[in-house]
Amino acid sequence: MLYVLRNDLALNGAKFGCGLAQCGPCTVLLDGRAVRSCVTEIRTIGEAEITTIEGLGTVVKPHPLQQAFIDLQAARCGYCINGMIMTAKDLLDHNPHPTLNEVREALAQNLCRCGTHGRIARAVPRAVGNIRKT
Repeated sequence: MLYVLRNDLALNGAKFGCGLAQCGPCTVLLDGRAVRSCVTEIRTIGEAEITTIEGLGTVVKPHPLQQAFIDLQAARCGYCINGMIMTAKDLLDHNPHPTLNEVREALAQNLCRCGTHGRIARAVPRAVGNIRKT
């Protein structure tokens, strides 16, 4: 799926990382659940709805998660941000008021090379406050 999204549809938010579903930058939502697109075969998804980071918000009106990441400067190198945000979206859609430990546990399978884990973990609960306002 990753190559179809990037090469055929020009949706470049999901990134290639390891190709083994172990690092997270290729994460998309498939029927609302976070999946690793690098190992998801396009022929297996049928009529499922795919949401990429491009489908969350815009430059003018970012999704509350995107805005929280911007506000807390949670993105440094940008490698992990797609996976972190898409995984957090799945978490908040299924658990709208997670504890900080639940946030950390949900995001644990996404690798961050530059070490902004603390800011990323704080951005998710902040987004809950932003979502309540919208």
